[in-house]
Amino acid sequence: MKQTVTEQRNEVIKNKILIVDDDPNLLRLLGIRLSAAGYDVESAANAKIALGKLESFHPQLVVSDLKMEGMDGMALFEQIRQRHANMPVIIMTAHGTIPDAINATKQGVFSFLTKPFESKELLDTVQQAIRLQPNEERHDKEENSWRAKIISRSAVMETLLQQTKQVANSDFSLLIHSQSGTGKELLATAIHQASKRRDKSFTAINCAAIPEQLLESELFGHCKGAFTGAEKKHIGLFQASCGGTLFLDEIGDMPMSFQVKLLRALQEKEIRPLGSTQTIKVDVRIIAATHKNLQQAIIDKTFREDLYYRLNVVELELPPLSERREDIPLLAQYFLSKINKNSESAINGFSQQAMELLISAPWPGNIRQLQNVVEQSVALSTESLISETLIKNALRDKTTILPSFQQARDKFERDYLAKLLRITAGNVSQAARIAQRNRTEFYKLLNRHHLTAEAFRDD
Repeated sequence: MKQTVTEQRNEVIKNKILIVDDDPNLLRLLGIRLSAAGYDVESAANAKIALGKLESFHPQLVVSDLKMEGMDGMALFEQIRQRHANMPVIIMTAHGTIPDAINATKQGVFSFLTKPFESKELLDTVQQAIRLQPNEERHDKEENSWRAKIISRSAVMETLLQQTKQVANSDFSLLIHSQSGTGKELLATAIHQASKRRDKSFTAINCAAIPEQLLESELFGHCKGAFTGAEKKHIGLFQASCGGTLFLDEIGDMPMSFQVKLLRALQEKEIRPLGSTQTIKVDVRIIAATHKNLQQAIIDKTFREDLYYRLNVVELELPPLSERREDIPLLAQYFLSKINKNSESAINGFSQQAMELLISAPWPGNIRQLQNVVEQSVALSTESLISETLIKNALRDKTTILPSFQQARDKFERDYLAKLLRITAGNVSQAARIAQRNRTEFYKLLNRHHLTAEAFRDD
């Protein structure tokens, strides 16, 4: 079976785990178990030693005992969180109680294992922690600064970024195709940063957001008096971006009447501002993007075939979020950190169940939807960890998810009965007459929906 890029890399770079316990026998046993499972393991006999090893070992996960001499496991966790906010910590204890576990997980501990535990339980929890938590790839910062704003560790994105780097230094026109909300402008910016034009300007315009009558002026510019309201000369984006990169987003929504003018500008490498008789030479690299199927648009006569081939020298397919699920923990944590930085929010992270739900969600709105879900969950969270319930509520699409017939009927009955009781101020006889039901039947309906008339008599 062919290996993915991530699998090939993981053969060279093992996931690192730091285990901390003041019981030397258990420390040695845990080290053997985890090493045998393929992890790179370091051991520390107490929390102080562990903090020292964190500086040089850089683990992806810490597994620590709770009760230790000096600094205990929770105090160690607090120290780790201050230095490495995204590093998951698993706490072990022989003195585990339900309140301890609840308190630990509320504070952000990934999981709580009560001794004695089976080897499989430990390995499953460790695997889950490493899979669900952000685990930054160790790229050379200088070499990969061009892609710094693209948050990813997925194999499919790694392949795309390798292709991107390969074509970035050419002056070929590029077409980025992807669903809405996947980050087309971020990829275009990365291409510009990897190109020889990086020291010049990068300019983006959304072709779908500019009215047709203004698009030509926006791109090519105009002279004073070219049309009503043109009180002064305007430099268009082609001229302003000379030497740099111009990103034409949603090119598939560009009016047909303007497409021929854009084609001429790309072929001749010159533009003529509105109201001018002189052409101006321009040196600009074009990156276009669309969520539409342009080949179908050509068949439908809504997009010019000659313009398509002029733009589509190289096409890059940006995958939807559902095809790069490894990136969801990274992106979710990034959005959370951004919110915490810009507000007074102090959310530590996501519960294990919440993160699993994020990873498994369909994401029709892609990264833009993920950001919205995180922002909504943070706004409504009253705990230090975002819960599974908050994520479920934020993901719910009321326009597409229909209740069952029984759920819809129950809701209607409950709302109807409550409305009758409000209208009649809890007078059951009057409410029953309006509903055209006898009192006995009406009381049965109230009991079924746990409604009491007395609760409405003070309204």
